[in-house]
Amino acid sequence: MQSVDNRILSRIYGRGRGCVVTPGEFLDLGSRQAVDLALHRLTKRGTLRRLARGLYDYPRTHAAMGLLSPGPDAVARALAGKHSIRLQPSGAYAANLLGLSTQLPAKVVYLTDGPSRTVKIGNQEIHLRHTTPRNMGPAGRVSGLVIQALRYLGRENIDDSIIDILRRRLTEGDRKQLLKDISHAPAWVGQCLRAISREDR
Repeated sequence: MQSVDNRILSRIYGRGRGCVVTPGEFLDLGSRQAVDLALHRLTKRGTLRRLARGLYDYPRTHAAMGLLSPGPDAVARALAGKHSIRLQPSGAYAANLLGLSTQLPAKVVYLTDGPSRTVKIGNQEIHLRHTTPRNMGPAGRVSGLVIQALRYLGRENIDDSIIDILRRRLTEGDRKQLLKDISHAPAWVGQCLRAISREDR
């Protein structure tokens, strides 16, 4: 019979480098104490890296840069699974994901229906901010991303070029979804969503 260490490793190897995990994901393989000890041993061996309390990654490596930090989405997915919560990229990070900003912010913000929390990994901070059910309504859909990106940019900074970029990036199905989720957006963002969805542009 495989040890808890090997069964955890087998699952992690299946997900590949860059994955972020929490002890709770492995409780079907052994007791909490056995899982914690196995993760401790794997960290001590250098196979895993402890990012924060209860948060580990199977790090990617670069020939020149060495160990790389995990992507914010990988960390966010692990936190979401750990606490059974939903997350919605927000602010500058939402704009970056849609190609409206080229710089990945050092401070990545996710809205959540769970508790607020900040996790610092290397030079990057990942902030989970508790928000209202209305803001979380379209979470996990492209419409949620668009709404948050437009709110971050601000009404005065939205022009035809922004609308056109979003029209080109979104599929026809995405644009239809914007209209379905328009009730979750402020009135001025709703006007932008209609413009992005319009077929005669």
